[in-house]
Amino acid sequence: MPDMTGAESTVAAPVPLLNAANLLTAARLVLVPVFAVTVVVSGMSHAGWRTAACLIFVVASATDLVDGWIARRFELVTSLGKVADPIADKALTGAALVLLSVYDRLPWWVTVVILVRELGITALRFWVIRHGVIAASRGGKIKTALQILAITWYLWPMPAALAPVGPWIMGAAVAVTVATGFDYVAQALRLRRPAR
Repeated sequence: MPDMTGAESTVAAPVPLLNAANLLTAARLVLVPVFAVTVVVSGMSHAGWRTAACLIFVVASATDLVDGWIARRFELVTSLGKVADPIADKALTGAALVLLSVYDRLPWWVTVVILVRELGITALRFWVIRHGVIAASRGGKIKTALQILAITWYLWPMPAALAPVGPWIMGAAVAVTVATGFDYVAQALRLRRPAR
């Protein structure tokens, strides 16, 4: 009888889907249209509105770091969170990239390359979800950080002397984005292989 009690006490309680980490991810999704409207109002020409749009983008991006830390620190990691978190990231960065291209601040080919990779990896995650979850890798986190830094640089009304730095940061972001895309494809193929 004592053994049975001990066995029961070691069973971990299920992690609730409605937790702090997932709520922060949801908040990031809610901030996407707010950010987009602010960029449109700014027309990428009004310094005040551009600053506001940039700050909203940074705050929304920061929730990605916070929700990940909360999920790991308090053991609130869920399969939903692992899938929803990258989707929220892609919605935010995707909206920013498209708007920057619409206002001729960023070449369309850059936006297309990044979005094709991001949407492709999201589809890949759903393709293998029955076999396992592809969590964000270290390279993926570097990619996200570079994208956030580059977009922030483009959004902020930078002095003319500093503006040329943006394309270099974005170039690094594109390179890492493509490289990590191949890595995720390899992970997906490894997950699917045992099922065959």
